[in-house]
Amino acid sequence: MMDMGASSGLGFMKMHGAGNDFVVIDSRGRGGALVTAGLAQALGDRHRGVGFDQLAEIRDQEGADCALDFWNSDGSRSGTCGNATRCVSDYLMRDLGRDEVTLVTARGRLHARRREDGLVAVNMGAPQLLWSEIPLARAMETDSLPLEGGPAAVGMGNPHCVFFVEDVEAVDLAGRGASVETDPLFPERTNVEFASLIGPDRLRLRVWERGAGITLACGSGACATAVAAARRGLTGRQVRLEMDGGVLEVDWRDEGVWLSGPVARVFEGHLSPEMMALA
Repeated sequence: MMDMGASSGLGFMKMHGAGNDFVVIDSRGRGGALVTAGLAQALGDRHRGVGFDQLAEIRDQEGADCALDFWNSDGSRSGTCGNATRCVSDYLMRDLGRDEVTLVTARGRLHARRREDGLVAVNMGAPQLLWSEIPLARAMETDSLPLEGGPAAVGMGNPHCVFFVEDVEAVDLAGRGASVETDPLFPERTNVEFASLIGPDRLRLRVWERGAGITLACGSGACATAVAAARRGLTGRQVRLEMDGGVLEVDWRDEGVWLSGPVARVFEGHLSPEMMALA
């Protein structure tokens, strides 16, 4: 468990799942949430802070092992983060000496477990497929949006816009991603995925994340892409996704979309009073 002693500053941990990197702050037993938009933005700076794709704050939650809040590196909030949830689940399972945990997020109650092969899996819940759930700006079918390339829209507690292309390596990810993220069709902005089919139930996937930019992997993006691919008949419901930072597995079952993959703890540290003053 992280040392959260006030004498040495607020403790944090750096973790990653397939290269999707996070700062984790354990605020349990400290009277509530400690992270603010200002602190998240300061910590997210890779030159003047710690640097991360998302920040996950663990809070006390009655009836569950914890509650989780997510922040993007630009200081905005995120409703869900699949890889951060898996990372925190790994930390909690080690801390509690168990192989299963339950976490409460803006997405609802999520169940996570450690598989026999050591990978950490989390049930991300049922995909949101109605335009109003994702949300989109107006009523429409979500399997082919009126944008160039005919992408699909899927909600996983946050919005996703999924493009299927012949060669994902040829895509201008920064240019296209930034443009689609802020398209008026998405009132809450959107994550943007570009995927290519590379084999039976295998996809090559690259991601532009809302509020973070290009990331090496994205758990909710992998889930959304697997759902969109299955709906189009490109794959079955069990999909292997090869991302810039590693491989994630998605299994779309009746009870929800299971996301599995590796987890790594990188280092632990304490935030200085100067950094905390930016909160």
